[in-house]
Amino acid sequence: MTERYSRQTRFPGIGPDGQKKIADSEVLIAGAGALGSAAAEMLTRAGVGKITIVDRDYVEASNLQRQQLYTEADAKERMPKAAAAEKRLKEINTEIDITGVIGEITPDLLASYDHVDVIVDGLDNFETRMVINDACLKANIPFVYGACVSSYGLSYTVLPGEKPCLQCILGTVAPGGETCDTAGIIAPAVQMTASYQTAEVLKLLAGAREHLRGGLVQYDIWRNETRTIDVDRLKRDECPSCGKDPVYPNLERSARTQTAVLCGRDTVQIRPARQVAFEELRQTLAPYDLQENPYLMQVILEGHRVVLFHDGRALVHNTQEPAAALSLYQRYIGS
Repeated sequence: MTERYSRQTRFPGIGPDGQKKIADSEVLIAGAGALGSAAAEMLTRAGVGKITIVDRDYVEASNLQRQQLYTEADAKERMPKAAAAEKRLKEINTEIDITGVIGEITPDLLASYDHVDVIVDGLDNFETRMVINDACLKANIPFVYGACVSSYGLSYTVLPGEKPCLQCILGTVAPGGETCDTAGIIAPAVQMTASYQTAEVLKLLAGAREHLRGGLVQYDIWRNETRTIDVDRLKRDECPSCGKDPVYPNLERSARTQTAVLCGRDTVQIRPARQVAFEELRQTLAPYDLQENPYLMQVILEGHRVVLFHDGRALVHNTQEPAAALSLYQRYIGS
């Protein structure tokens, strides 16, 4: 398909040389939800040579309003988003290398991708974003941050050694505020944010860093408001992540969270210390309403839908109480 990228190479900002650089590049996308799936499709169509997309969740009906890679069949089968995204993206472009990873964004996982050209933020929580922030600073990888809710969105590109990092801008992990569950979200806000992010990625990959935005862009697509904030003055020499003597605090936490209430979901994630043996679970959970596909198990326990992944994680639905979810998990599945 020799004409696949012809309209892109005719764009003066990229051209044939920029397209070759894009084809020789590797991108890691953290999260395959609304932002991650939108960015993944655009970068796949743009011809990025290698794309890895990491996500811990699976497709549900409520995702279909804004997560463009997925279908009703994916939601019905509760396909892991990373697997569904990989399948769809490979159908879009067979010329590039696409890998979906079902699992968590952790310091160890990020260390194994310390060679990529850029990391794209498609996440729904600030704790993991701060982990990526530090991993990118340590490995000198640009990180394109994005977030959206309701009709509002924002984006910022972290350039190690040049611009303030998220630790400088946010100071500490941001507290919970509006989520898609409390304020809703419209698809154009997602597409706007992903477009801002993807444009920055293409500039980085094509070698057009002089055209990077520089500031933090904010917009409300419903109220027709847009502004760019100069955040350079927020860079701090004493920042523990990007200052003169960085210690990367978000990579050095002694223990990872074992339970977490998922953003916009009436769901608690349980991350056990050991992997779960699916063969044993089939026998243990046989008396209940057990369903299974190659990626996960689903069972109804005391009125809660519990989804179990091969890496040991569990999603306990219909609760926002970590203690209650953990108690249910330990009583039926193990500590």
